[in-house]
Amino acid sequence: MTESVPGPSRSGSVVLNLGAGTGALVLHTPVGLDGQEIEISPRGAPGARRTHSQVRERRAGGSVQYAAVYPGLAAGDYVIWRDDTAAVATVTVTGGEVASYRWPPSARADR
Repeated sequence: MTESVPGPSRSGSVVLNLGAGTGALVLHTPVGLDGQEIEISPRGAPGARRTHSQVRERRAGGSVQYAAVYPGLAAGDYVIWRDDTAAVATVTVTGGEVASYRWPPSARADR
């Protein structure tokens, strides 16, 4: 079975449910990560199940960006993984808010 790849997202195509203990993360990436699945996991929880999201082209306000969106995250610190063993960064998700992080230029984008 083949998995279909969704096309670009347009303005208003992502719904985020935010609350007192629930936030979200938008991970901005270079075009080289388009279509890649990027995993995150709670920091300080070895063996914790990782959550992944696909980097997609996002069109809004006449501009094109590439990002992965992680909705419905419990408030806390999360590790962004470059691969199975290498972390890119740690981000904090706050309840009721959308955290934003930009993939660092020092981390290769050609996974």
